[in-house]
Amino acid sequence: MVFPTILPKVAAQWLFTFYRAARKLRRHAFQLYNRNTATKSSSSVSQQAAAAGVSSKNSIPADAAAVADKTVVCGMHGALLRSTNMFPYFMLVAFEGGSLLRALLLLLAFPLVWALGPAAGLRVMTFLAFAGLRPRDARTRRPPRAVLPKHYLEALNAVVYDRLWLPARRRVVVTSAPRVMSECFLKEYLAADAVIGCELQVVTVGRRRYFTGLLSGPEPGPELRRKALKEAFGADEQMADVVGVVRSSNPLDHLFIPYCKEVYVVSRESAKSAKLARDKYPKPLIFHDGRLAFLPTPAATLAFFLFLPLGVILSVIRINIGIVLPYSLNFVAGAFFGIRFRVSGLRTETTLRRKNVLYVCTHRTLVDPIMLTAALQRPVPAVTYSLSRLSEMIAPIKTVRLTRDRARDAETMSRMLARGNLAVCPEGTTCREPYLLRFSPLFAELADDMEPVALDAQVTSLYGTTASGHKCLDPVVFFANPVPSYRVEFLGPVPLELTRAGGKTGAEVANWVQRRLGQALGFECTGLTRRDKYMMLAGNDGVVAK
Repeated sequence: MVFPTILPKVAAQWLFTFYRAARKLRRHAFQLYNRNTATKSSSSVSQQAAAAGVSSKNSIPADAAAVADKTVVCGMHGALLRSTNMFPYFMLVAFEGGSLLRALLLLLAFPLVWALGPAAGLRVMTFLAFAGLRPRDARTRRPPRAVLPKHYLEALNAVVYDRLWLPARRRVVVTSAPRVMSECFLKEYLAADAVIGCELQVVTVGRRRYFTGLLSGPEPGPELRRKALKEAFGADEQMADVVGVVRSSNPLDHLFIPYCKEVYVVSRESAKSAKLARDKYPKPLIFHDGRLAFLPTPAATLAFFLFLPLGVILSVIRINIGIVLPYSLNFVAGAFFGIRFRVSGLRTETTLRRKNVLYVCTHRTLVDPIMLTAALQRPVPAVTYSLSRLSEMIAPIKTVRLTRDRARDAETMSRMLARGNLAVCPEGTTCREPYLLRFSPLFAELADDMEPVALDAQVTSLYGTTASGHKCLDPVVFFANPVPSYRVEFLGPVPLELTRAGGKTGAEVANWVQRRLGQALGFECTGLTRRDKYMMLAGNDGVVAK
């Protein structure tokens, strides 16, 4: 357990060494080149605004009426988002849309990106993240649609969003990064009227089209400024109605200052403490995809790659613990190898005497039934909708696939219940965030002796679920986390008067069980289904044709 603890410290020390070397190189070798861009501050913004006859203000107004019925032109990184660092978002594209090797190449290029400065460094990151990807490929479309929105929401500047963005009549965003990275998020989540950014060059090889990784269209400069002006103002817009929002240290977002009547400057100090609360998100963050469970800053990414070989070894060991060792040794062996496992509400003597019990579980990962079995210290068969052949082969319990044919599935579950206990996850799919999807009422129509079981999984590096990736790797990925944790809470049998035997319908029973599990976990209940999840994340209904 000492080795995984030391690795992040070593990674941080290495990154700090690279940081100092790159900073020294940038200061001495590129000082003349970056003098006009890297040393921008709030005073330089004020000078630029004064030269253009624009009113510059260093404090954002507390009264939303100051920008009501006006057009807000906002810089993406540093103004609308709290950080000017674009590296994590390019890393997400490289890792989730590309491959592990592409992400490693981008990490190795970080010292060069830092040394070259904002403009040239942006081109390097764009090339490494996008070169060779296909625009219409599902894997390429996944990061902007299903991965990046989560991290964008977590990075929103609450002050800018509440006081300037929401009251505005028309909202325009100018981004230095390729427009494809943020357009989906800005229009679907923040209701932006226009997104101005660089375009990516595309080359056709045979019948397929590929990104070259080179920027085309309006690059940072006068052309981008003119296009932003046209999109923001329109044909009849007056300059008096335009308000600009920029970050003092981000020169790439200062291009539209001369065309604004007022400019609000976001300082670094104010951005640090302006995190938007989760309950104020423009849309609830329920579904998102991707494997990385953290924002891949350079330091965090370096620590991840250093730990990854050890994580794979630990994953193989942890999986074999559940397959080979008896239940009495699972807890001790799992804890020794870094698995946190907590069980509550289990009445051992009563549980052992009960037969033909239907355990109704929340669905967080594919190993939910295995964790239930470990908590009960006896095997409990489980039914599932989607399970890979590999997961089915290595599972230490019996698993039966459902067909989504209601009559056939009801017959299968009834037959298994007649033989003994059974575990079922009526949500039909996993959900990472603190929400519960709609419960299918089928389980409530088949049994009256049922017990809700609240399961919750926590990870720090990698998500053990995916909507469009390789599902066969889900257990391996989950156990590759440094310290994966699981919570299993038994909530007791459902009262007989609240079951079908008590006169309730299947839907009423399912809704009651969902609310009971939501209260135990502190999760919010929704009416969303598996189809809603896959239509949002993968563009299909989540059913694989035979």
